[in-house]
Amino acid sequence: MKKLYLFLFICVLALAGCTDDSNVEEETEEAGGSEPSGEDIAFSLQALPNSLDPHAANDGYSLYVMINIYETLVKLNQDLELEPGLAESYEQLDDTTWEFKLREDVTFHDGSPFNAEVVKANLDRVRDPEVGAPLEFLFTEIDEVEVVDDYTVNIHTKGPFAALPAHLAHPGGHMISKEVIDSDYEGMESGGDPLTEVNANPVGTGFFKFEEIVEGDHITLSRNEDYWGEPANPSSVTFKAVPEDGTRIAELSTGDADLIYPVNPSDVAQIDGADGTRVEQHESASMSYLGFNLEKEPFDDPVVRQAIAMSIDKEAIINEMLEGIPAVAETPLNPTVKGYSDDLDPIEYDKEAAQALLEENGYGDGFTAEIIVRDRTTADIATFIQEELSDLGITLEIRQMESGAYQEYTANGQHDMFMGSWGTVTLDADYGLYPMFHSDNHGAPGNRTRYSNDEVDQLLDAARTETDEAARMQQYAEAQQIIIDEAPLVPIYHSVLLAGINDELDGYFQYPSSFPYLKELE
Repeated sequence: MKKLYLFLFICVLALAGCTDDSNVEEETEEAGGSEPSGEDIAFSLQALPNSLDPHAANDGYSLYVMINIYETLVKLNQDLELEPGLAESYEQLDDTTWEFKLREDVTFHDGSPFNAEVVKANLDRVRDPEVGAPLEFLFTEIDEVEVVDDYTVNIHTKGPFAALPAHLAHPGGHMISKEVIDSDYEGMESGGDPLTEVNANPVGTGFFKFEEIVEGDHITLSRNEDYWGEPANPSSVTFKAVPEDGTRIAELSTGDADLIYPVNPSDVAQIDGADGTRVEQHESASMSYLGFNLEKEPFDDPVVRQAIAMSIDKEAIINEMLEGIPAVAETPLNPTVKGYSDDLDPIEYDKEAAQALLEENGYGDGFTAEIIVRDRTTADIATFIQEELSDLGITLEIRQMESGAYQEYTANGQHDMFMGSWGTVTLDADYGLYPMFHSDNHGAPGNRTRYSNDEVDQLLDAARTETDEAARMQQYAEAQQIIIDEAPLVPIYHSVLLAGINDELDGYFQYPSSFPYLKELE
């Protein structure tokens, strides 16, 4: 059996008001038209997921696995257009009401039915303050989920919220078996922690189902033979933890791995030059950045943050360390994201001005700070920044952590500085800005800089309910300019997704979100 190792990062969505199920019907009619390959696939990750509960985890490693187990009411097709998923159709009835007609032929991996009560249970749970789901921010605009009949749900929002379908297509909108949700609540009533039972027993409707986990080593999914649509080609997928870049490349070259991700830009030539392997490049929707903890001195002073931003030569980082592959980032949003603007005024590279700014504001003697990184690429970039800032008398101590520890450390606000990245999964500015910069989202939801600005909050809140698209884009532009000026983070580059692949592997697709589409691998 051929083995494949894979890893990816980031999803995309668009805005839609009313659509139909023609694409879903076409796919269903074709089911059985091609026989599954029966191959066993292994997917190489730097780390295993932090959780398999869609309401609990928003990190890439978790999402790459979960999107194969669960499904959403609305989904993104390979043309990056929203279309029905578990919903057969959906439409906006008025400014604050959306109607979803559900598929009637879907069952969960545990045999329980998918219906309107399940949808309500999921959307109520992710918004339940007793559960404390980190993905709650996606659905705070929902006021009520109304069960109309067994297969019709009306979602009422607090105000106009045109981005609702896009948010429902995010992995945070994955539908979990109601029986497992009930078990999670029973555990809470008995004194247990929330968000634990689903992680231990992940049950969705997807084309793969959970088989086993060996902690610290791998997670295996098997093909869902009772899937409502066309079945997956592979008979199983094993997600394996392979932290070292060199080890993943070695596995690819020996045939133990057929697909590896991520690939460091400096390793592209090696993989492309070897027999039987290649690197595929895909457009992303991400932004990689240097972040500060604004609740710690001296990073609570915008002067310090601005000076550091002025001291980083982004072009040099990209050309000297990343083989010239990514694009320079000057703003918080990737150009692929709706709401990106090239009319904003970024902070320009000027080390002499940075030195003068620090001296004029009492920081001429410099200081020492810790910078947290999570892999080889971010460690290399941190080393470059360390050298840049040493000219200003700033001493950086680089500390590398494995992914889970990194996520927890930065979510809890224990860091001084950190190398981070954010993928605007919905391809809409709301998801690119609201989790990252709204004061309600400090920590795990996305705001790891712990940034707070009342005007930014007001702009982001207003844009969520703005029905005039031009006005909404203007609000996002204004918010971005404030963020750039106050520099809670320094945008450095927009990634290109790099995956190392065995030449025998076909059917590979990666969304700009970097989420893997494994169903058609052969």
